[in-house]
Amino acid sequence: MKKQDVIFWLGFILLFLPFFVSQTVFDFYIDFNKEHGMITSFIKFAILATIGEVIGLRIRTGNYYQKGFGVIPRAIVWGFLGLTIKLAFVIFATGTPIFLSYLGVEGAVEAMKQPFTGTKLLVAFCISAFMNLIYAPVMMTLHKITDTHIVDNGGTVVGLLRPIKFSNIFVNLNWDVQWNFVFKKTIPFFWIPAHTITFLLPPDFQVLFAAVLGIVLGVLLAIASLKSAK
Repeated sequence: MKKQDVIFWLGFILLFLPFFVSQTVFDFYIDFNKEHGMITSFIKFAILATIGEVIGLRIRTGNYYQKGFGVIPRAIVWGFLGLTIKLAFVIFATGTPIFLSYLGVEGAVEAMKQPFTGTKLLVAFCISAFMNLIYAPVMMTLHKITDTHIVDNGGTVVGLLRPIKFSNIFVNLNWDVQWNFVFKKTIPFFWIPAHTITFLLPPDFQVLFAAVLGIVLGVLLAIASLKSAK
C-alpha cells in the first residue's frame, strides 16, 4: 500500500469514526437527518459519492488526484443529485405499497411498519425495483452528462456553471457501456438487491446504509467511465 493510500484511508476512517465512538454525534446526526432530510442528503452525497469517484480515479489512474478531474464541481453535482435521490426514496417508498395494495397485495402498506415478513420482503423488493427501473437510468444518464461537462470544461467550478451542451453530449455518450454495463448489469445485479436491503432496514439505518451505497455508486460510475474510455 502506497503512502497516498494510507493517508486517504486514514482520512476516510477519521471521517466516520466520530459516528461510531460518540453517541452524542450519532444522535445529533439522526436527529438532524429527521428534521432536515434534504439538507443531509445534499451533504451526504456531495461527500460520499464524490469519495467513491475519487476511489474510482485511483483504480483507473493510480492516483487520487488528477488535473481537470474536478472534485469540487463533482461534489456540487452529487449534492443536487442527492436531493433527487432523496425525492425518489420518499416517492417510491410511499407510493409503491399503496400501488401494491391496489393490485390486491394484502397488508402491503402495514408490512413496511412491522418486523420482517415475506410480504415486507416483497414490498421492499418492489420499491427497489420500481425506483431503479424508472428513476435510476435517468439519474445515471444525467450524471454522465454532467461528468462529461465537468471534464470538457477543465474541472473548474466556473466551467461547471457554463451552459451544458445536453444534446451534443447525449448523442456522443458511449451507449454500449451505458446500456450493457450501467443499466443491464449494475441495476439488476447490484442496485435492486442493495436497495431491497435498504428498505428492509429501520429508517435510521436506511440513512446510514444509503450513505455507504453513495460511495459504491461513485465507484461503479467511475468504472463505467473507464470502460467508456477504452
